[in-house]
Amino acid sequence: MNVLTIYNKMSAFQRVIWALILGILTGIFVGEPAGELKIVGNGYIRLLQMTVLPYVVVSIIGGLGRLNSGMAREIGTKAAMVIVFIWLATMVTLLFLPLAYPDWESAGFFSTSLAVESADFDFLKLYIPSNIFYAMSNSIVPAVVLFSLLLGVALINVANKETLIVLTTNVGDGLMRVASYVAKLAPLGIFAIAASAAGTLHPEELGRLQIFLYVYLIAWVILAFFLLPVLIHWATPFSYREVMKESGEAMITALATGTVLVVLPMIVERCKAMLEKHSMDCEETLSAVDVLVPTAYSFPSVGTLLGLGFILFSAWYIGSPLSLDQYPAYVMMGIFSAFGSMAVAIPFMLDYFHMPADQFQLYLLGSVVTARFATALAALHAFVVTLLVSAAILKRLNKRRMLQVVAIHLGVTAGIMIVAGFAFTYLIPYQYEGGKSFEAMGIMGDGVPVKIVKQTTPISDADKNRPRQDVIRERGTLRIGYSANTLPFSYRNKEGQVVGFDIDMMHSLAKDLGVDLEIMRFKNRKESSQLLSDGRLDIVVGGIAITPELALEFVFTRAYTYHTLGLIVPDARRDEFSSISKMKGMENLRFSAPSATYYVEPIKKMFPDASFEKVDSPRKYFREKYKTTDAFIFSAETGSAWTLLYPAYSVVVPKGLKMKAPVGFALPIGQLDFVQFMNTWLELKKDDGFQQKVYDHWILGKDTKKTKPRWSVMRNVLGWVD
Repeated sequence: MNVLTIYNKMSAFQRVIWALILGILTGIFVGEPAGELKIVGNGYIRLLQMTVLPYVVVSIIGGLGRLNSGMAREIGTKAAMVIVFIWLATMVTLLFLPLAYPDWESAGFFSTSLAVESADFDFLKLYIPSNIFYAMSNSIVPAVVLFSLLLGVALINVANKETLIVLTTNVGDGLMRVASYVAKLAPLGIFAIAASAAGTLHPEELGRLQIFLYVYLIAWVILAFFLLPVLIHWATPFSYREVMKESGEAMITALATGTVLVVLPMIVERCKAMLEKHSMDCEETLSAVDVLVPTAYSFPSVGTLLGLGFILFSAWYIGSPLSLDQYPAYVMMGIFSAFGSMAVAIPFMLDYFHMPADQFQLYLLGSVVTARFATALAALHAFVVTLLVSAAILKRLNKRRMLQVVAIHLGVTAGIMIVAGFAFTYLIPYQYEGGKSFEAMGIMGDGVPVKIVKQTTPISDADKNRPRQDVIRERGTLRIGYSANTLPFSYRNKEGQVVGFDIDMMHSLAKDLGVDLEIMRFKNRKESSQLLSDGRLDIVVGGIAITPELALEFVFTRAYTYHTLGLIVPDARRDEFSSISKMKGMENLRFSAPSATYYVEPIKKMFPDASFEKVDSPRKYFREKYKTTDAFIFSAETGSAWTLLYPAYSVVVPKGLKMKAPVGFALPIGQLDFVQFMNTWLELKKDDGFQQKVYDHWILGKDTKKTKPRWSVMRNVLGWVD
């Protein structure tokens, strides 16, 4: 029996599982080169997304449009009440999931999302489309859904609508057929995604993904065996046992096949049988079953909404959990975004909350498991909604008991998640490695020879009057000065080498001048000014912010990057400092700050009653030398690097605080030719892309592990790769 025959005999689910396993094994075997398969995975993702929004439009319009006005009014009112109630109960349930995330130390490099204020919840822009085609092309799912709902309702009373209804049905069937073609590529897409992720993700990252799966499955069990069936049991004449018995086959079938579509006839049949058993079968309820089951298929189910828990996980994963004031937007947008598939909803919400788009790859890895359980939960959801609405039509639905069930459910969920959080924290092995990785970082590429010196000799008066670049080339060395505590611009790594953003730039400058580097550490600003003026140093580096005060002592190059004004606070207090408005509600605020008063002034103006204390070294703040301080005013870029070493702290840029400081290299006063040369050189480095590469490496932390390639069988066992 050949491989093709075995493949053809497999079910779709088996093919995907084997593709996942083979992809992971391929990634482990090949290692980082497997990351090249990411393009195949991205292609598969785009194919998945291609048909979603058009299908949402035609399915909602057709599903609502085929109803008559009387039936629509009766069923629609009751169904809307029940469905929205279940949606809100589910979304509030998701807000308790972060209680289960382990209390692990975590920190990351600076993220540009820190400097971008989270968008206000703009109801008009998100939900009311001025141009439906713009909303569709930009995947603004809530607006597309609202348009479809309104058009579907409007069609109910339109004469001669049959042609349009048939058209939407045919287009929907065609889109489903396209989706089925794409589904055949699932093994290839999942293989590429799994291989790329397994080859490039490090063990600690994959280990954290298991938390999402564990928490998801716990929440799934709570929803499937408590909330939904108990709602029926307490609020209607149907018993818990018969609901689970009648829905069990549909749930298992949906889980095995991966689609609710195939079990819709089964759900209709079982719901009618249950209504008949309790003498609740009448024209209204039987019509409700016929309409609700297929129509509800186009609406988000509890299973679909549960997948949005990944957004909360992703925020925890990157070390920036959603704040409480972001929860309302999360709940509202989550419900409307879920009208599309998760292939559209997850990227949309990741973008809205300024999270890395690459997180979607992690979601897809986990979705091989979660998608099946979501489908099973969607089948149970169809049972519950149909039976609740039928009971409501006959006035046999106890709304007070529904509220009681949800209240008990939320209490149970909170308790279980807290216990799970303790269990995960202490039972799952985890060790924070961010600080070690940062301390191990080295110069990008091949640098020039470096000599670390404690002192240098002044240059002659004649050389002081010559262009400094000529003196440097004749001497054969470029003299660089840096100070301590200027992460990640200049610092000593664990090997004793001086590295960082600025040092990488200086290696490139020395290479272009054809000289070596001499690097000297100075004690303070006054000393650096003297060292520059007498020629013992040519350039002073270290992420120096250009201020009016410093501009009186140094000549600066043009800005090659910027500092974003932010605050460093303990992790537990991050939410307190998320916005200026929140901070203004705090009493007796105490700030510590470095000596650069220019960048402290904006904070002083905002908080005139706050107290301020100067700190000569960030390390003293992190080592709790200033225990009475609430927050440390600092550069967000530099502060993020420090939090890698001290992960119990976080960097926040409060909403409402907008200030950037230009960063330049300090040069000797009177050397206008040298200043012009450096500005020209910086412009060239910007244009050839080198400056951006250095920024990505040292500020954003991209490719920081290239100095130590990820373990793989091909490299570390077989030795096939140097």
